[in-house]
Amino acid sequence: MSRALEQLLSILDLEPLEVNLFRGLSPQVGWQRVFGGQVIGQALVAAHRTVEGRPAHSLHAYFLRPGDPSVPIIYEVDRIRDGGSFSTRRVVAIQHGQAIFSMAASFHRQEPGLHHQMKMPEVPPPEALPSEAELKAKLLDRLPPQVRAYWERERPIEIRPVDVSRYLSSESRTPSQQVWIRATGRLGDDLALHQCVLAYASDFTLLDTALIAHGRFIFDPRLMLASLDHALWFHREFRADDWLLYAQDSPTSGVGRAFCRGTLFTRVGVLVASTAQEGLLRESAPELTPIS
Repeated sequence: MSRALEQLLSILDLEPLEVNLFRGLSPQVGWQRVFGGQVIGQALVAAHRTVEGRPAHSLHAYFLRPGDPSVPIIYEVDRIRDGGSFSTRRVVAIQHGQAIFSMAASFHRQEPGLHHQMKMPEVPPPEALPSEAELKAKLLDRLPPQVRAYWERERPIEIRPVDVSRYLSSESRTPSQQVWIRATGRLGDDLALHQCVLAYASDFTLLDTALIAHGRFIFDPRLMLASLDHALWFHREFRADDWLLYAQDSPTSGVGRAFCRGTLFTRVGVLVASTAQEGLLRESAPELTPIS
């Protein structure tokens, strides 16, 4: 298990403060704001800890204010409903006395049902693609400085893009991409932990998909980007420490926002989760102020 994954599991292990009240920390990696996937993952952990015997099936979240990585985040859970088949929770993340994030999550008692799913895109398996270490050795010196800095960091989630050429070109392309993802170590057999790790990972590369249409990169200093909301549906059981194909596209962007969506498949083509996200996407200008 990598040091980065150990750190992720540590920050997902929230400290209970009182009934329905938890405290989470942020890794000190020099970022000016908390990574959105971290808040989603921690909030889902908090919700899971108030539900017995039911896995999550969906969550819908809003990012309200930038998170401050220098101070803890308090998560307050509202046990809205426990029915015969479903449980509903609302989670609010608080810093400096203000809500920075809110999430509704639903949990469902597993039961049989009619089955169908879309087909997984035909892509090379992860073993046929370069590892992150191989990509760094071959491409790091050719990447733009902001992208290079991103790839140099050790991360708890390994990402293997199906097509790396977009990182080397400012050409405008169809805004879609496929990446294989997995945790960089074994996670045990607790489905709740796998869901929380995937919730964390689902924020990687998603908003970046919209930039492909414009030949831009997520760390472009001329752009102002931020996640506005995030939705995640869990369709079937899965392992976040085995390869999942994350197929993403961006149907539209405009008026300062971009919409992106994704589907996640196991290596044998089972559809296990879907995502959707709208993000702030605007050109930086002196007269514009950051989202608040």
